[in-house]
Amino acid sequence: MGERSRPWVMRTYAGHSSAAASNELYRRNLAKGQTGLSVAFDLPTQTGYDPDHALSRGEVGKVGVPVSHIGDMRALFQDIPLAEMNTSMTINATAMWLLAMYQVVAEEQAQAAGQDAAEAVRALAGTTQNDIIKEYLSRGTYVFAPAPSLRLITDMVAYTVAEIPKWNPINICSYHLQEAGATPVQEIAYAMSTAIAVLDAVRDSGQVPQERFGEVVARISFFVNAGVRFVEEMCKMRAFVELWDELTRERYGVQDPKHRRFRYGVQVNSLGLTEAQPENNVQRIVLEMLAVTLSKDARARAIQLPAWNEALGLPRPWDQQWSLRMQQVLAFESDLLEYDDLFTGSRVVEAKVAELVAGAKAEIDRVQEMGGAVAAVESGYMKSALVASHARRRQRIESGEDIVVGVNRFTTTEPNPLTADLDTAIQTVDHAVEARAAEAVAAWRRDRDAADGGRAAVDEALERLRTDARSGTNLMAASLACARAGVTTGEWAGALREVFGEYRAPTGVSGSVGVTSADTADSGLARVREQVRATGEELGGRLRLLVGKPGLDGHSNGAEQVAVRARDAGFEVVYQGIRLTPEQIVAAAVAEDVHCVGLSVLSGSHMELVPQVLDGLKAAGVHDVPVIVGGIIPEGDAARLRALGVAAVFTPKDFGLTDIMGEIVATIRAARGLPSLAQPVPA
Repeated sequence: MGERSRPWVMRTYAGHSSAAASNELYRRNLAKGQTGLSVAFDLPTQTGYDPDHALSRGEVGKVGVPVSHIGDMRALFQDIPLAEMNTSMTINATAMWLLAMYQVVAEEQAQAAGQDAAEAVRALAGTTQNDIIKEYLSRGTYVFAPAPSLRLITDMVAYTVAEIPKWNPINICSYHLQEAGATPVQEIAYAMSTAIAVLDAVRDSGQVPQERFGEVVARISFFVNAGVRFVEEMCKMRAFVELWDELTRERYGVQDPKHRRFRYGVQVNSLGLTEAQPENNVQRIVLEMLAVTLSKDARARAIQLPAWNEALGLPRPWDQQWSLRMQQVLAFESDLLEYDDLFTGSRVVEAKVAELVAGAKAEIDRVQEMGGAVAAVESGYMKSALVASHARRRQRIESGEDIVVGVNRFTTTEPNPLTADLDTAIQTVDHAVEARAAEAVAAWRRDRDAADGGRAAVDEALERLRTDARSGTNLMAASLACARAGVTTGEWAGALREVFGEYRAPTGVSGSVGVTSADTADSGLARVREQVRATGEELGGRLRLLVGKPGLDGHSNGAEQVAVRARDAGFEVVYQGIRLTPEQIVAAAVAEDVHCVGLSVLSGSHMELVPQVLDGLKAAGVHDVPVIVGGIIPEGDAARLRALGVAAVFTPKDFGLTDIMGEIVATIRAARGLPSLAQPVPA
């Protein structure tokens, strides 16, 4: 037994509605003992749109806080001294812009306190996630193509090493890879492949002298996922540590062991949280937390935990407090921090770590042979591999091979007092938030432009941004100038869109492996295939299903799995990927003459976006095409959607994809006036 070690940074991932409301939440959480901030930004902020943009409809303030300009950033951190804070910002495509505004607010705070602004900036500690590779693979908040996106990351790394030495400019995020279906081997391999792409780009840019490259490596951090398979997840972290040390020593020649230290934060698995018997999520979260804390040699430096009710909707402050208290009990009541590593010398652990390292190395080599992570994104290889892994996971759950307590085993339950009143079991965002934010950003632009020299300063800053983007100059200086001039998030991203263009990543659906013929006897897929075939013949052609992702929600894992299983069931599937307006979805439904429209919404914007699709179909004269919706949708909202004309609503408790396919067939038949297939199928 040794001296008790220092606890990790304790955070809850938070932010919603407005900068002022989020600031109040942050200060309340800090008063409860939280030791760092983890900022969630809303989808318009993440994808470079202002709240009054058409694509922002229904998304403002839903999954995070809207930050449209320097005024919002000031309000977000009012009375929170940034030079003393450790702040994690979950932001990727627009990471440079949010860091620029964060730096300017830190300078302003220092100047107001009579302190040196430059010293305050050098004291800033925290992390910008800034991992764009996984956005193409899982989360979907990319804006630009891989090459210019990697350019933005490279510029940030070079700038922070020189100017903000305590800042982690990139947090390579394998968390969402596991959410998208990655196995432990894939999670390790694709994260390391991303690190190689970033480090190679920084090295080759010439912006950092070789003698300082160890400082670059030392500022690279990781954000990982910890699932409920406790032993495997703990071994995964030890494998990460071993591989990172070897990679940075051998590929990049980093000699200082401190620079080679694998530094990571973690949010434990949300994929495994269940809507059914959600109280079981508490013990899942605790087990997953243990996987990244028990092994001292591979212990997380920062932990944020989801809440027990995240599969139901947005957690309340009380739910976040519960998750924080889990960490505090482990850190301060248990004796975990008093001992050296518990697993050193374990033959079981060493064998599992060796297995994971070998598998990850083989997959890293495969990606490198393709030309690296960027090439593997552009070809669709990594995306297809994740979609296929996720499909196999779902098959194991549906068949009962993988047991999920309360979902496919032990489903009988007592009445749950936690969910007795679902209207109060989750937090809801005031629908007026979006209108207020849109009005506020319009007022900001109007007042800014009316000020003496205001519009000229904005135009000058944006033109510098475009010029530097074209010339290859590091873009941080131009972004800081934009922040100081009062440029908005949409204006900053819009200027770069003019230079870099936009990008649509491969969906991974066409190249994925679905349910094989060997699975059909047990899964019931053969029966559904026959229903699809028979119904298509009755209607004069193959059944066509449009799977649509309206709005800015990039969580496409569910939509992809529905598309894969629908294809396996015999549907012709129309899936155009993420980030579509309701108008685009309606146009595709009409052009493709589909028999059903399936909408996937996980951002909480279903009550705004789904009615727009329904109204659009009616306006187009389409009356016999049913609309179904899937997502994290409270029952009260589901009832309202059905009253508006939605034919069916599916939530995470509906885990049987083949059963859903059967319901889609029944929905199409009812819409077309065909008899139920409970009756014999006509020969």
